[in-house]
Amino acid sequence: MLISLSKSWLLGGLLGFTLFISTSHQLAAQRTFTNPIKNSGPDPWVLQKGDWYYYMNTTGRNLTLWKTRNMADLATAESKIIYTPPAGKPYSRELWAPEIHSFNGKWYIYFSADSLNNLSHRVWVIENSSLDPMQGEWIMKGKIGDKGNHWEIDMSVMDYNGQLYATWSGWEGPTNGRQDIYIARLKNPWTLDGDRVKISQPDQPWEQHGDVPQEWQKNGEVPKIYVNEGPEFLRHGRNLFIVYSANACWLDYCLGLLTYKGKGDLLDPKNWAKSKEPVFSQAPENGVWAPGHGGFFRSADGKQDWMIYHANSSANDGCGNKRAPHIQAFSWNTDGSPNFGKPVPNKPIPVPAEQ
Repeated sequence: MLISLSKSWLLGGLLGFTLFISTSHQLAAQRTFTNPIKNSGPDPWVLQKGDWYYYMNTTGRNLTLWKTRNMADLATAESKIIYTPPAGKPYSRELWAPEIHSFNGKWYIYFSADSLNNLSHRVWVIENSSLDPMQGEWIMKGKIGDKGNHWEIDMSVMDYNGQLYATWSGWEGPTNGRQDIYIARLKNPWTLDGDRVKISQPDQPWEQHGDVPQEWQKNGEVPKIYVNEGPEFLRHGRNLFIVYSANACWLDYCLGLLTYKGKGDLLDPKNWAKSKEPVFSQAPENGVWAPGHGGFFRSADGKQDWMIYHANSSANDGCGNKRAPHIQAFSWNTDGSPNFGKPVPNKPIPVPAEQ
């Protein structure tokens, strides 16, 4: 009996020790990363396709594509300049906010560009039929714009129950110092179907911190520029949202939320409700200023929701290349709306869960 008890104790001890070693190994194997995931990357965008994440950001000169199996590894990911516009074209300068999408077995990239200055900014579309977007030829499909040929930037596209929709930031008139959010249906990935519809303008106090930099001021005047831009679709179950950037990138950039009420035409402004406050704001106490231009993806195991956004590391970094991409997990409120929390400190956190 004593021998039996001794054997049981010994076996139990060995089992416990084995479990301890296994658990310790798992903890040691847990990878971490620290934001930002790349030193520079304004207007970040992520497309999750199969086992890969395809990433783009504003370079200003060309369209560069990154490819990685985990977004935490972006700094060392494979990258390639996949398109450089010919000189002299109406889309040859100031290339902003590129996004890669996949529809009907083909790849599409939407980007904002101009030929002379910001006043001529429009959105352009290129197409690739290759299985791998890092390979093959990218073909210009043309300008994608409304009938009035209005100024537009930051277009994103979504397949919603078999119908393609586009949303972007534009001006109501030729120049009016205010950027609004528009939506329209698409006939195909490079052609709008019908007129644009405005579903948001910066009409809330928290969206109207629009003082321009001193060097922009003329004759002692202090103009205002009110901004809604960088709209991105976000789906969760039956719920549909548009997350957008408010205020100016040189000020307290933040994220607002438009919620589709669940019934009726997406092109009816009455079917969208705006958040009463920003849903994601800067956190100076965590060393993160002016977060904006948010995008979304899931971890490789399909269990975690993550957001990506650019942010500055100081209050005076402005709208240039100091804006760098950050990622962090987020959750959902009981009413189905996203809960982004606040920007996390630039300290080691676990990478998005891997398969």
